[in-house]
Amino acid sequence: MTAYLIRRAFALLPILLLMSIIVFALIRLVPGDPIDVMYGSEGMDAARRAALSHELGLDESIIVQYVRWLGRAITGDLGRSYKAQMPVLALIAQRFPATLWLSAAALLLSLIVAIPLGVIAAIKRNSWLDFGAMGLAIFGISIPNFWAGIMLALIFAVYLGWLPSIGYVSPFTDFGKSVQHLILPAITLGMSLAGTTSRLTRSTMLEELGKDYVRTARGKGLAEQVVLIGHALRNALIPTVTMIGLQLGFLIGGAVVVETVFAWPGIGLLVVDSIFGRDYPVVQGVILIIAVLVVAVNLAVDVVYTILDPRIRLG
Repeated sequence: MTAYLIRRAFALLPILLLMSIIVFALIRLVPGDPIDVMYGSEGMDAARRAALSHELGLDESIIVQYVRWLGRAITGDLGRSYKAQMPVLALIAQRFPATLWLSAAALLLSLIVAIPLGVIAAIKRNSWLDFGAMGLAIFGISIPNFWAGIMLALIFAVYLGWLPSIGYVSPFTDFGKSVQHLILPAITLGMSLAGTTSRLTRSTMLEELGKDYVRTARGKGLAEQVVLIGHALRNALIPTVTMIGLQLGFLIGGAVVVETVFAWPGIGLLVVDSIFGRDYPVVQGVILIIAVLVVAVNLAVDVVYTILDPRIRLG
């Protein structure tokens, strides 16, 4: 197991390197100069601009800038934010708990809804329960995050006044208020994932229910719940676990939109503000951290396979 994980980690290093090159180059193609965005272009003489450009390292070629940034990133130094004037890693550490809280809640909520929905749809195939469950799934997949967030805020915050529409409270400060602020963003972020997961669960569950081992288990007189949950569902969840691992990138990407709609101070909103502010080190650092997290989660998914199905061996 350890040898396999080490091999996978080394195999993914070129992907991370390529991703860093692409992000480093693309952010610099965005129109606008960081100095103009931060300090304004009016009234600044050439000497002052040259000094600021040298201070920020923008007077060097893009290749030299990248090599220096990569060398520091390998040692854990992601640079210093132009705007916040603090280390990027410290800035991400401040914002990451809010995004983690939101993403975990959205993922948990989607699984609580999607897996039972998919199982019921498979068991009651071609019934009104099946059609209703899959209709809800398609609805969740089809609705854009930004529109769903605005509608939920409009209904439950503005019209009904049940929940707050913006802001974030740490669960360690006030858990009750934190959950109140969390509900609408978590539902918005989890809707699409729940729809995708429920459809996949239904499909894989139907496939497992038609296999010989299920008929054998039923022929032995095992209780239907044991057959469905202990045998069929356990095997049906393997593709679902794969999809959940791949959806981590979607959760973070969707969080950019959701955090903007609900003024949620996570790394998604941080990326948006940094792009508009041409804060290159922050954008690069956040994307790199997200990429590492996606790689780590997909490695963890491989390990979960062996738990769900002991027949699988990592080689």
